[in-house]
Amino acid sequence: MPSRYHLSKKLVDHRVFSEIEQIKIRTMKYIHCLATMLLLVMHAAAQTPQSSASGGWQQKVKYNMDIRMDVQKNQFTGKQRLEYTNQSPDTLTRLFYHLYWNAFQPNSMMDVRSRELGKKTVNNRPDWDARVKDRIEQLKPDEIGYQKVLNIKMNGVEQTYKVHETILEVILSKPILPRSKAVLEMDFEAQVPVQIRRSGRNNAEGIRYSMSQWYPKICAYDQEGWHPTPYIAREFHGEWGDFSVKITIDSSYVLGGTGYLQNAQQIGHGYEAPGTKVVRPAGNMLTWHFEAPNVHDFMWAADPEYTHISKQVNGVTLHVLYEARNAREDSAWRDVLYATEKALPYIEKRFGKYPYKQYSFIQGGDGGMEYAMSTLLKGPGLGTVFHEWMHTWYQFLMATNESLYSWMDEGFTSWAESEVSAWYFANHAGLSPFTNERQKTQQQNNARRASETQPAEHASAYAGYFALAKSGREEPMTTHSDHYETNFAYSVAAYSKGEVFLEQLGYIMGAAARDKVLQEYYRQWSFRHPDVLSFIRVAERVGNMKLDWYREYWVNTTKTIDYAIDSLWEEGGVTKIRLRRNGLMPMPVDVQLRFNDGTAEMHYVPLYLMFGAKAQEDMSIPFKTYESWKWTHPTYVIETTRKLRELNLVEIDPSQRMADVEPRNNKLELKW
Repeated sequence: MPSRYHLSKKLVDHRVFSEIEQIKIRTMKYIHCLATMLLLVMHAAAQTPQSSASGGWQQKVKYNMDIRMDVQKNQFTGKQRLEYTNQSPDTLTRLFYHLYWNAFQPNSMMDVRSRELGKKTVNNRPDWDARVKDRIEQLKPDEIGYQKVLNIKMNGVEQTYKVHETILEVILSKPILPRSKAVLEMDFEAQVPVQIRRSGRNNAEGIRYSMSQWYPKICAYDQEGWHPTPYIAREFHGEWGDFSVKITIDSSYVLGGTGYLQNAQQIGHGYEAPGTKVVRPAGNMLTWHFEAPNVHDFMWAADPEYTHISKQVNGVTLHVLYEARNAREDSAWRDVLYATEKALPYIEKRFGKYPYKQYSFIQGGDGGMEYAMSTLLKGPGLGTVFHEWMHTWYQFLMATNESLYSWMDEGFTSWAESEVSAWYFANHAGLSPFTNERQKTQQQNNARRASETQPAEHASAYAGYFALAKSGREEPMTTHSDHYETNFAYSVAAYSKGEVFLEQLGYIMGAAARDKVLQEYYRQWSFRHPDVLSFIRVAERVGNMKLDWYREYWVNTTKTIDYAIDSLWEEGGVTKIRLRRNGLMPMPVDVQLRFNDGTAEMHYVPLYLMFGAKAQEDMSIPFKTYESWKWTHPTYVIETTRKLRELNLVEIDPSQRMADVEPRNNKLELKW
């Protein structure tokens, strides 16, 4: 920077000149520092929407696919153009894709794994998935599934590739550099398998096509590297991006699934604007064009007999597509639309805004399975409907790696399903105009039983966890979902123990604080691939307490909780009660005392490892907080100024939210 001053050595001595030069140097350093800081802030702001749990970046994809379906052969041909943006700091020398349908061939990994698990017996039953069993081994050549890549180019240049059953490895002729983009073009063909697991044709309810996990899908790449996870049984991991999909199929078929239909006025089938005329192209084939922004998967289903109904609520169009065999089934599916319409405002208030413009509930598949903006449902049971829908919040808005953290999706979703179901049946049981008398009675009975159980909404999850903990088959929740030794251990760990994780967190920090955690988790981590540490850190900030110990014990080990009332006595007019920790997992402890005059007290002992304490939850009774219980000490004494003979009940955790495996020693009734 040139000086603004013209100084003469004759007029300014050396000392003054040096001071001026120092001022100039400091000014230049200051300006340079400000410029650097500004660039860093701008760079961070630009990266924020793409930041992931720990890597600070995530890959970006953009799919364009054009497929042509042959409903006579149950096959299709496809062209895929994928724009892949490498936002990582790494140079990529190869790519991996999923070819899921290659699992539906005799002697595949899915086939052999299922048959091997079937040799194990749990609760007097084979441990295999009852939907799969040994059915893959029995498939004939025209019944198997396959996805065959015919060629693949990167930036117009042919690439070498290898097929490893359900994984395609592409050896790149030229590496993809950090912060650069490549265009991958592929021709492929596929055969739709007979319905066995999730996707396929001609399911038990007669749905023609359940088209999930149907296209070559780029594997996820994150701070842990590539995730070329073979399709054996479990969940998946994917990159967010934009999809443009054109599906050409016999014009008699009705489609539904992910995304927004772009040519509704050519399609009709209930998608056209109300009161407008549908103008279809000539011919017996019809091309459906869907666009889906910022999703990490794409599913569709098709059947010539689908009934399509829809309704708009809170700016979201809810679609239901189904094939009813009688009036009762038709009413039950219409009840799905009624129930979801009523539930959406509650869900958004409790869990966060639904960010897309449509959601589709579609009959198909083999049970219930979630996908972007849509789900496949075997039947219209509302529990399954709510469960699959809530996956939107805990998988399709978070995209946690389910292979590693299945409980963060299935468990959180199960917890949310229980909450939504309880709310719906408490407020709308039997009120739907489509509910028949038998269903109405069942819903009302469910609502009544729920009101009599504590904790009502999550009792079945606790029961499942207790059964697993006492079975000798429990494995840590850190186990890869494909690598559990039994389906039983996986299912209970992912669903039940994961659900208990959230409900028990409400016990540790207070239910109101836990609910704030979920809202903050949604706000901070939507579209960002969180992991368990991401969630724990949100909970710690909201609750102003340490929770790493909870992750360590509950997630990383199979240690169990068992607290007991050891003894009680009166000393100097003060009643003292000694508590004992028998289990290997320490916890904060609530103890309720009830007296002969009908009054009560709540005594709360925080855990030393928390370095914090929850606030009083029940304001109707006195609440006393003690010094924290050190996990190294097996006993702790609490006390009350009331006389011993005034006491008629001592109960550890009257809310029953602590997953104590031996609840019989938690309660002592005194009959003087």
